Amino acid sequence: MTTTANTAGAREHARAQAGTITDSMPVVPATRWPNSPAGIDAAALTWAETVPGGRYAVKVLARGTRLRLRDITGTACAHLMLWRADASWERLNVADTVKVPWQAYLGEGHPLLSDQGRVLATVVADDSGHHDALCGTTTLAGNVAKYGHGQVHSDSPAGREMLTLAAAKHGLTPTDVAPSVSFFHGVVVEADGTLTSKGSAGLDKSVELILHLPCIVAIANTAHPLDPSPTFDTGPLEVLAWRAPADLDTLIRDAGDRDPEYQRAVANSEDAFGAAAL
Repeated sequence: MTTTANTAGAREHARAQAGTITDSMPVVPATRWPNSPAGIDAAALTWAETVPGGRYAVKVLARGTRLRLRDITGTACAHLMLWRADASWERLNVADTVKVPWQAYLGEGHPLLSDQGRVLATVVADDSGHHDALCGTTTLAGNVAKYGHGQVHSDSPAGREMLTLAAAKHGLTPTDVAPSVSFFHGVVVEADGTLTSKGSAGLDKSVELILHLPCIVAIANTAHPLDPSPTFDTGPLEVLAWRAPADLDTLIRDAGDRDPEYQRAVANSEDAFGAAAL
């Protein structure tokens, strides 16, 4: 039996874990992920990770990447923030994301817009329909008041704390962490303006996005600010990404059939990318 009481035994034990895949870890390289999406060659995978409740993940993804988030147990809540990887001063603008398309509720076809009027990503598939672009993520003060703790390494970490840490890993500061969008926890606006939680659509729901520009993608998997549960019980989130330039080409080609606001945002993204491309 291997013992970890000495250096040699500890080394043997550690090396024996090489190649092990657990239910809460990134898989590196992503091509080793055991269950590629239907019709997707494992060689195309660029990000494969299971993010436990109360944890975060961050990755730089290329233009033309398809990103899929899956709510494994029906209790995940993915708070998403985007910054342009090649111009990190440009970031997701939630206000424009709901204002410009004249639609407050996220769903298939919805663009995620930057503060420069460009499409950073478009939602291209969604079987959940329970999302939110109005409330932002949780805060330290809010989680301390509700759960007793909100620090990153606590049992009930706040989304802003985790997104701030994710941003710092890419040279960004807390002032760069703007409001995020949330997937898998629905919120509706009542006739009197009240925001009401509609919770999850259930387990094994997913949403997919196509990136129009290279982005730093940060995801905090933590409770929604309006989560009615008095306890912190956020479940795991599966994150997969793969190269899908043909899917982006299709979006751009078909943009002419969409509303003028989307057409202009796509044109703005293409103009920025085309000017910088060699």
